[in-house]
Amino acid sequence: MDEEMNNIVKPVACKILEVKRESLHEYTFKVATDIRPEHGQFLQLSIPKVGEAPISVSSFGDGWMDFTIRSVGKVTDEIFEKQPGDTLFLRGAYGKGWPVEKFQGKHMVVITGGTGLAPVKSMLNMFYDNPDYVKSVTLISGFKNEEGIIFKNDLEKWNEKFTTFYTLDKDHKDGWNTGFVTEFVSKVPFSEFDGDYEVVIVGPPPMMKFTGLEAVKCGVPEEKIWVSFERKMSCAVGKC
Repeated sequence: MDEEMNNIVKPVACKILEVKRESLHEYTFKVATDIRPEHGQFLQLSIPKVGEAPISVSSFGDGWMDFTIRSVGKVTDEIFEKQPGDTLFLRGAYGKGWPVEKFQGKHMVVITGGTGLAPVKSMLNMFYDNPDYVKSVTLISGFKNEEGIIFKNDLEKWNEKFTTFYTLDKDHKDGWNTGFVTEFVSKVPFSEFDGDYEVVIVGPPPMMKFTGLEAVKCGVPEEKIWVSFERKMSCAVGKC
């Protein structure tokens, strides 16, 4: 392995600046770093002698990066024990990221399930802050229950400029729908977009599969559907 490859995969120690509880099982960790990712990329977060996990970047700016994490295993369990001032090891960023230049000037349909909202959050905020970048944004975002809702302030803010369908699988919440995200795909007026649109789907694999199938049923060409895969990563650069 050459020196450049060693640099690519070498973890860097970074200081945790802030820890924010998002929901019952999710926390956002703000980390000090000079890494500048693209929208939709992920990093490998690690703790020595414990392991590492691929985590999407939910927000970023000059000198910092946010990771919204759900505790699902030994690595994320250990990360949840960290406090501001503690250290996390990062390497990356990896993945192709969302092709935001391709999305420019189009109608965007973004469909998320659970923490699948995290990998698209920075892109959605870019669309919000630059309303002329795309023609429109339709956001369908679903959660299992009210306790699992993340980014509550952002969801409320996006209502101002986006067409939104927020839904809980079974629970009832004022101003929200009840049902799976697949049930709301048919409500998107794809025919009115004259083919000038792209669809982004992020969530658990079964959700992405069935949501994609539902979109195809609505006449969406497969080449217009974009999904995120990061769950099974080791080196993250295709060398392992």
